[in-house]
Amino acid sequence: MNLELQTLSWAQAASLQVDALIVLVSQKQNKHTGLLSTMLSQAEKSGDFNRSAGQSMLWWKPAGLKAQRLVFAATGEGRPQDVRQAVTLAVQALKKTKSAKVAICLEESHSKQLVIATQAAADAAYVYTHTKPSAKPSLISHLIIGVPDAKSSQQDFVHAKAQVSGVALAREWGNRPANHATPDLLAKAAKGLAKHASISCEVLGLKEVLRLGMGSFAAVAQASAEPLRFIVLNYKGAAASQAPVVLVGKGITFDTGGISLKPGPGMDEMKFDMCGAASVLGTFEALAHLKPKVNVVGLIPACENMPGGRALKPGDVVTSMSGQTIEILNTDAEGRLVLCDALTYAKRFKPIAVIDIATLTGACVIALGHLRSGLYATDEKLAQQLLQAGEQSLDLCWRMPLDDEYAEGLKSNFADVANVADRAAGSVTAAKFLQRFAKDFPWAHLDIAGTAWKSGAAKGATGRPVPALLAYVMMQANMSLKTSPLKSKN
Repeated sequence: MNLELQTLSWAQAASLQVDALIVLVSQKQNKHTGLLSTMLSQAEKSGDFNRSAGQSMLWWKPAGLKAQRLVFAATGEGRPQDVRQAVTLAVQALKKTKSAKVAICLEESHSKQLVIATQAAADAAYVYTHTKPSAKPSLISHLIIGVPDAKSSQQDFVHAKAQVSGVALAREWGNRPANHATPDLLAKAAKGLAKHASISCEVLGLKEVLRLGMGSFAAVAQASAEPLRFIVLNYKGAAASQAPVVLVGKGITFDTGGISLKPGPGMDEMKFDMCGAASVLGTFEALAHLKPKVNVVGLIPACENMPGGRALKPGDVVTSMSGQTIEILNTDAEGRLVLCDALTYAKRFKPIAVIDIATLTGACVIALGHLRSGLYATDEKLAQQLLQAGEQSLDLCWRMPLDDEYAEGLKSNFADVANVADRAAGSVTAAKFLQRFAKDFPWAHLDIAGTAWKSGAAKGATGRPVPALLAYVMMQANMSLKTSPLKSKN
């Protein structure tokens, strides 16, 4: 999609030659004049439109306007979530029409509103076509974002474009079925990111993984015909001496549950079990466009979890890269088994922070539903920054506990730790398992099982938490700029 930023008052919007014009209207008293203002007043007086969030009104060939279609979309008090809803509903309505060039007229040159509106429009216009030849690509190919002052909004627009690109990549790979998103294909997608000068990629196979001692990761993959891949991405935007942020994405490209086989209904959605990995790819895609002065490492342990004659069995004991032994009580708790070795590998980068992202537990969906991702953190500063990044990007998360007592259920008579406890607080005990492998650096864990994809009629990947991860990394880049020493004038 071609994205464009313009200075656009209501008067200018009335003269814009587009297939469709979306005008956002809040409950604030505006000072607009001209035809659009008159049309709005008439619609309100007739009772056909009001400014409550979620309300909209569509015109076909409105007299006096250059636009073929006009949509007034109400944002209520103008909260970010109401702006997102208004844009989403308007664009979804226009997807059913022959609208290729669409303009959205925002009331304010507000950074948060601009990014959220742009992302909402791109999300609503998205159409998956990779394995569906009968699906027609979205007709909406050119999107104009109109603000009162384009010059002051340019930097925010650059961020919005980069984020849209990153979310789109994450959604695309999340949506692809497992036979079109194998570990090897995921590795090739990562290598594709290395076309950007700032990004490099290394892919390790089984021999290298075993040489590193990643017995836990390798054990999960051992029954699959698809070979595992350990993907290492490097974004270098700052001096080599600057410690990086490390993002670790769970890359289970399909999860049957292994010997602890999942129920049949809904198992097709286990293609989404690599959405953590997809979010890392999406974040790197966005970084390539933004070029922030920060270093970021991406680690993706990618494999399938399959049943078979060589499959990991309940009761088996495996040795992780850290040297800790793990008793396998449930082979469907495999995400933590691949992540623990990646967390140990992360230590070599001497990171300022490590964030793992995983569709880890159904228990997190029970706890938080589909609105917020679960956030666990051992470092208060890291936790607060991720919470702030989530609020800023409207990619929300919620802080969860890490009390030591939650780890009691992970004790084993036959290994250093068991891979599961009982059903109670399942998301917390999963995080406590990972915490054992993340003691050497500030660490956070995002459980995105409830937010990475949608089910039902809207089934598909969301691209989350790319917006939150990107906001966090940009926050680190800005902090680095503020604290860097001044160069000598001599």
